[in-house]
Amino acid sequence: MNAADDKTIVREYFNSTGFDRWRRIYGDGEVNKVQLDIRTGHQQTVDTVLSWLKADDHLAGITICDAGCGVGSLSIPLAQAGAKVYASDISEKMVGEAKEKAQVELDNTANLTFAVQDLEALSGRYHTVICLDVLIHYPQDKAAEMISHLTSMAESRLILSFAPKTLALSLLKKIGSFFPGSSKATRAYLHREADVVKILAANGFSVQRQAMTRTRFYFSRILEATRG
Repeated sequence: MNAADDKTIVREYFNSTGFDRWRRIYGDGEVNKVQLDIRTGHQQTVDTVLSWLKADDHLAGITICDAGCGVGSLSIPLAQAGAKVYASDISEKMVGEAKEKAQVELDNTANLTFAVQDLEALSGRYHTVICLDVLIHYPQDKAAEMISHLTSMAESRLILSFAPKTLALSLLKKIGSFFPGSSKATRAYLHREADVVKILAANGFSVQRQAMTRTRFYFSRILEATRG
């Protein structure tokens, strides 16, 4: 299937069975061991990004686009820290859940705007653009287009996470141990870090910080790149 078909599959999955599954994973309720492992890994990725931004004392008042916000795991704490956040997701149900969480967790939601959009539809200019755990849904050629598009919106910084294409992870994916269970309803695309860095460089960005989140069932390479 082509990338357009992939996008349709992702949208339909996260508006149906995938929404219920990932809402549990991203929440704080009881889950099975695999889901708990993925929850832990995703939260570690979010915590890493938050720690980078807070270490720079660079949150209050800056504009941030959270591209692929899910249920608001990153968007809400960014808004709590004073950033002006535009958060979007391809799934209407995910955005609805994020709005409900924000109403509960934030005293004031004025700094946080949610929208139902895919990456191609995003526009505008932001100090920082963040896209976590989304590129796994894009094949390499489409991922290159999406990264280039995200750089065009970032005035200063772009933070990405992706499932790195290594021999070990490729083998896990091949034997069916990568993202087990019902999450197989969507394809899992791995990306070579060197390719991602090359795309960033072609768009005028250089990597400043990097980290790796690794649990039993969750693998995510995080790159922070700045313009110039």
